[in-house]
Amino acid sequence: MKRDNSRDSVLVYSSDLGRICPDCGKPAGACICRRKPGGVAGDGIVRVRRENKGRGGKTVTVILGVPLDEQCVRELAGELKRRCGTGGTVKDGSIEIQGDHCDFLAADLERRGFRVKRAGG
Repeated sequence: MKRDNSRDSVLVYSSDLGRICPDCGKPAGACICRRKPGGVAGDGIVRVRRENKGRGGKTVTVILGVPLDEQCVRELAGELKRRCGTGGTVKDGSIEIQGDHCDFLAADLERRGFRVKRAGG
């Protein structure tokens, strides 16, 4: 049986759906509809929230939506970690700081000129 390689064929089933965005149909790395986690893409508001689920009971302060490029986000994370005196990391454009430092980080980010909102409960 000859295989049809036409461009207008429709994918019926694939076990590889986790790697393709269901909204825009592009691969997950090139998806444009879900760029900024935790908020509207490009709305200019930095969101600060506290998380402890899935972390063994440890509390982490997460900063989302920083309107900077990857290198500047890493530098900002280093400065914030030094100011809090704790560790942390940068994952998928979000900054994670160990411990509950929401109020302190929100005030520090506002001092740096960002529009900040407290997210979550």
